[in-house]
Amino acid sequence: MASDILLHVIDDAEDMRDSLALLLNIAGYRTRTYVSALEFLSVVQVGWRGCVIADVRMPSMTGIELQREMKLRGIRLPVVIITAHADVPMAVSAMRAGAVDFIEKPFRDIVLLDSIRTAITMPVEEIGRPGGPSERARLSSLSPREREVMLLVVAGHPNKVIAERLGISARTVEVHRAKIMEKCEVRSLTDLVRLACLYDVSHAITTFHGSGE
Repeated sequence: MASDILLHVIDDAEDMRDSLALLLNIAGYRTRTYVSALEFLSVVQVGWRGCVIADVRMPSMTGIELQREMKLRGIRLPVVIITAHADVPMAVSAMRAGAVDFIEKPFRDIVLLDSIRTAITMPVEEIGRPGGPSERARLSSLSPREREVMLLVVAGHPNKVIAERLGISARTVEVHRAKIMEKCEVRSLTDLVRLACLYDVSHAITTFHGSGE
């Protein structure tokens, strides 16, 4: 791998920082650790190559806020967000802010390593953009009804609520969900959220949650 590739591990928990750095070092990567997003921002420079691995919940500045600040400063480093406290709106916020991946703790080592490999080989012009050509092609294969169901699913609604909103049976919702997962080639809700971010999911979540259902 390129000698100028450096992985930046940002987590306020010392044990997590150390374990992540050890894993990445064993995998052959050079790493630098930071106790906070602010510490990282105090040293990072435009033009650096590598990847940021950041916890989402940290004092002073969250991982999502870090992504936004990086954009403002023109820092084009891909970001992988990790968290022990995931929820759908948080995942949506991270992915729409441009995260390459959103990974829940505990995770298998290979999951993180695969995400990092994807991140460091990503063309510069794709960094910060949710999804690529293959993802957009998969989404375009969904029917209008399947897209409606997808938006409600990633908004965190159970099948019963989705069925009532769309005027269909809960069983039909289950069938749609299965087809959506198959067409989108995803296995988890987090993966589906990543794809759904290509649509206006944030608006959808605000609307659906604000309806009181």
